[in-house]
Amino acid sequence: MKKFGLTGFPLGHSMSPVIHKALFKINGMDASYELKEVHPDSFSQGVEELKKLNGFNVTIPHKTNIIPFLDGLSERAELFGAVNTVHNKDGVLTGYNTDCFGFLRALEMAGIELKGKVLLCGSGGVSRMFAFESVLAGAELTIAVRDADVDAGNQIKSEVKDKLGKTIKVITLDEVDGEYDVLINGTPVGMFPNVDACVLPEEKVKKCSAVFDAVYNPMETQLIKYAKAAGAKYSNGLPMLVWQAAVAQEIWLDVKFTMEQIKPVIEIAESELKK
Repeated sequence: MKKFGLTGFPLGHSMSPVIHKALFKINGMDASYELKEVHPDSFSQGVEELKKLNGFNVTIPHKTNIIPFLDGLSERAELFGAVNTVHNKDGVLTGYNTDCFGFLRALEMAGIELKGKVLLCGSGGVSRMFAFESVLAGAELTIAVRDADVDAGNQIKSEVKDKLGKTIKVITLDEVDGEYDVLINGTPVGMFPNVDACVLPEEKVKKCSAVFDAVYNPMETQLIKYAKAAGAKYSNGLPMLVWQAAVAQEIWLDVKFTMEQIKPVIEIAESELKK
C-alpha cells in the first residue's frame, strides 16, 4: 500500500483526507492518507518521518520551510518559492506547487477565461500565486489592496517585474473603478463567520464579467451572490481545493483526472463542509 499525508501546523480539521480518499477510489488505488502535524521547532526531525511516505502535501507554515530539505523543485514551485506537494521517488524528494493548477482547472470548470483585464483583491500568499498566473496567461493585471497592504502589493509588483518582466498596477480597494473581465478575491473577506462581508461593493462587482472567490466556507459568499445576480460566470474556492489535490495525485501516481470525475469529489467535499 502506498502511503501519503499532509504536513503543517496546526492542522486542525482538514478536508484533505476525505478528498484524497475519494480521489484514490476513482483510480482504484490502494493508498492511505494521514495528517502529520509537525511543529516548526522540530521540523527537521519531522521531515525524516515524512520521507517514509511515497508523497505528501505541505501547508502553512511549512510551504517554504520544506524547500531546503528537497532534492529539486518544479518550475512553478521555483517561481513561487512555495511548495505544497512533494513526490518521493526512490528517496529523491521533488517539490511541486499544485495550487496554481488547481486554480487554473477550477476556472476552466466554471468556463472562466483568465484574460483581458483582471482585478485581483489581496496581497497574501495565494494572491501572489493568482497574480503570477494572471500575468503568465497574458492578462492585464491590477491588484487592489487595503491601505495597510500597499507595500505588500508593491512587493508582488516588483517580483512580477523581476521574474516575468511584466508591469502590473497596484491600487487601493477604494480606487477600484471601471469594468473587468475577471475579478479574483484572494482575501479571506466573506469567510465564515463574517458571511455578510464583501471585498467590494455590489455596484463594482456588477462591472465584472466573471468572479473567482478563493473562499469556500460558505459556499455562496456575498461576492458570489453579487456575481450571480449580475449574471456573471463564477466559482468559489472549493473546486480549486479539490483540483490541487487531484493534480498532486497525478504527480504521485502518474494518473489523469477528467472534469467529470472531479465533480462528485467536489460534492463530497461540499457535504463534508456542511458537517
